[in-house]
Amino acid sequence: MPDSMAAKIGGAVQLRKDDTMKRTPIARPSVGREGKHIRLLSNHFAVKLRGSDAVFYQYSVSIKSEDDKVVDGKGIGRKVIDKLLQTYSSELAGKDFAYDGEKCLFTVGPLPQNNFEFTVILEETSARAVGGSPGHGSPSQADKKRVKRSHLAKKFVVALSYAAKIPLKSVALALRGSESEHAQDALRVLDIVLRQQQAKRGCLLVRQSFFSDDSRNLVDLTGGVSGCRGLHSSFRTTIGGLSLNMDVSTTMIVTPGPVINFLLTNQNIRDIRDTDWPRAKKMLKNLRVKATHNNMEFKIIGLSDLACSKQTFPMKVRNGSSEVQTVDITVQEYFKSKQVELTMPYLPCLDVGKPKRPNYLPIELCHMVSLQRYTKALSSQQRATLVEKSRQKPQERMRVITDAVRGNRYDDDPILSSCGIEIEKQLTRVDGRVLSAPTLVVGNSEDCIPNRGRWNYNNKRLLEPVRIERWAIVNFSARCDMSRISRELINCGRTKGINIERPFTLVDEDIQARRCSPVERVERMFEKVKANLPGPPEFLLCVLPERKNCDIYGPWKKKNLHEMGIVTQCIVPTNKMNDQYFTNVLLKINAKLGGMNSKLALEHRQMIPVVTQIPTLILGMDVSHGSPGRADIPSIAAVVGSRCWPLISRYRASVRTQSPKVEMIDSLFKPLDDGKDDGIIRELLLDFYQTSQQRKPKQIIIFRDGVSESQFSQVLNVELNQIIKAYQNMGQGDLPKFTVIIAQKNHHTKLFQADSPDNVPPGTVVDSGIVHPRQYDFYMCAHAGPIGTSRPTHYHVLLDEIGFSADDLQKLVLSLSYVYQRSTTAISVVAPICYAHLAAAQMGQFMKFEEFAETSSGSGVHSSSSSAAIPELPRLHDDVCSSMFFC
Repeated sequence: MPDSMAAKIGGAVQLRKDDTMKRTPIARPSVGREGKHIRLLSNHFAVKLRGSDAVFYQYSVSIKSEDDKVVDGKGIGRKVIDKLLQTYSSELAGKDFAYDGEKCLFTVGPLPQNNFEFTVILEETSARAVGGSPGHGSPSQADKKRVKRSHLAKKFVVALSYAAKIPLKSVALALRGSESEHAQDALRVLDIVLRQQQAKRGCLLVRQSFFSDDSRNLVDLTGGVSGCRGLHSSFRTTIGGLSLNMDVSTTMIVTPGPVINFLLTNQNIRDIRDTDWPRAKKMLKNLRVKATHNNMEFKIIGLSDLACSKQTFPMKVRNGSSEVQTVDITVQEYFKSKQVELTMPYLPCLDVGKPKRPNYLPIELCHMVSLQRYTKALSSQQRATLVEKSRQKPQERMRVITDAVRGNRYDDDPILSSCGIEIEKQLTRVDGRVLSAPTLVVGNSEDCIPNRGRWNYNNKRLLEPVRIERWAIVNFSARCDMSRISRELINCGRTKGINIERPFTLVDEDIQARRCSPVERVERMFEKVKANLPGPPEFLLCVLPERKNCDIYGPWKKKNLHEMGIVTQCIVPTNKMNDQYFTNVLLKINAKLGGMNSKLALEHRQMIPVVTQIPTLILGMDVSHGSPGRADIPSIAAVVGSRCWPLISRYRASVRTQSPKVEMIDSLFKPLDDGKDDGIIRELLLDFYQTSQQRKPKQIIIFRDGVSESQFSQVLNVELNQIIKAYQNMGQGDLPKFTVIIAQKNHHTKLFQADSPDNVPPGTVVDSGIVHPRQYDFYMCAHAGPIGTSRPTHYHVLLDEIGFSADDLQKLVLSLSYVYQRSTTAISVVAPICYAHLAAAQMGQFMKFEEFAETSSGSGVHSSSSSAAIPELPRLHDDVCSSMFFC
């Protein structure tokens, strides 16, 4: 390791001057000019602001029940505020409210005074507050007491207090490109008005999306879960003016209908008596049901211990002499006395009462209430069904969105009309440009020109094919012909230029090993491999029995990449194991073993503008989080860095764990007690230096995935400072110039061709009309969209010290969508980001986070200061750490 790169600077680390100042995203320096012009439409609807003098007044809302308990139940707030508005309209000067459903309320102009306190009496419409016997027939004395108690809960004390003033003209200022502190607040108020409208129509609200109770919008995903199609809406400032961004949105809900049906499909059983009740209890907790015998709504808190025919509860009854006595009665007997005959008395009851006062309802009398969100992780099959059934062709999506804007008549809202807001009823026209696809070079230095974002290796060889001599195939009990797989792979490799010797051995798993744990199965397989091979193999092909969620995958990858230092490729036998299949497998194997399938012609000839002339490191950064509902699983941060400059097609990955759900990467620079840096960036800088003729990077281009606009400042002022510190920690010399680009896929802007029903062509770029009024951003659709509606990637350039022209930067971004070694298509986001995502996903499989969750008891996991509680990822073996193992 050369001293000049590894030596620690003596004394304090010097930051460049502007590190003490807060960096802000740069303004747009210019727009691109290259490419063929194309007429586009976007799902933005122009908004006219006629009354920008209006001022929103924000009030804090506190709702308490009469016994001084704060009420924060979702849904109840809106009912209370609606009733308040009806009851006290004159005291409030007849003002309309925009209420966010929680603690904020907005009016146009001020209320008569800054502080109010009102008493609101709400009529009880649901039985959620009433406990006791299941039938709610003629009330006994005890029931009367309970009903009386529930009446107390209907009285609420609402306090309103003035909080802030938000002028609507701040939006007009933002549209002119000036930084306006209240612009985002004003847009939030407008969004709240739309959300409130939909809440009054009975919609489910999920952040900026709303979903109506219409069975035509449901897609069955099996397992008692349905996809519900709705709409996303948000007001946005654009260079073309204020716009309303409308899009089709999907959320998951519990399939409405009988609870019995839900349990049958959720547990995939035919007879309700086969139900796994502990699992059912976990699944049903906190869901809402409607009882068919009295049409009342309840929230499930658990299940009864016994069946309806055996579960008793104390009931007070009068005997002939008008004395009240308590008798124990079964749930079945109770319902029989109310003329409700149970057909399944052998099932347990739902408990819909309070923890110390159960209230039992027979499952057969309950239906799932509609529009209840399902927030657990979907299975891979459910996810595939959701994706497949949510797809819409461009024309259909345009029609649904336009019909919604016309049908919902948003601008009829009294608050919006009092602000002089009018919403256009047709999609916004946008000018786009289609950039030419870059030419690629394949084997024999042959040029390959992609057509509509695709190319192939028919009658072509790979650019730098590897030679595979010592290798073997292992089979974890998959039903397949290993000899045939070996033969076909060797033959296919020959046509692509990869010389593959016959495998040393074909290893089948022992039948008795199948019953062992995944880790044990992997260990036993390795014992067999060692016994059959004269030395360590350079490559292992692993045949797995199932494609998704195979529990052998993680332990197998960990054993190979962490312990043994062996490159491995996993496959699952299918009916379609043709030449195309084996070509795709070989593309991955070749890249993992250090070969190269193709590269850009400009890269081959060392003619990439800006990048080829000066040593340039390209970084792709991403953080992967655990599935929804698992706050105890560490997040995984991955950064890939380019190597072998002037290439931009080879990368190395560095991966670490960090606190759950933390988006900012905290191990870019990680000084240890002995002064050494164990961070990600040092590892990638050293690798760049060692593979690039001992050159330090003079330019660093950072592509960052997965951060929202509210986190841009942290990327610029926290993550970038960490990268600078890591660079300075390695030796003296000038700091490199940085260009920082955010790539966002999770947004709702779509592009459509104005003159064709097809998706926009690959290479489409938009940097006018619908982009930010001041900041430097553009939309690019690099990939072809054969199905559904293409989603462009939204790139935000936060910093550009390197000084790219708009055209050069957009062409570089497009080119980086063509260097992805795993496929023969342009991908939708730059390859370094895809590689970071793959590296995080694969190394995340190394660890059984479920075990960690059980042992840590979750104490202190959430704060980054308690990183000791976060288990570290096993590091890659030296023999594979610089490989593209993630391909």
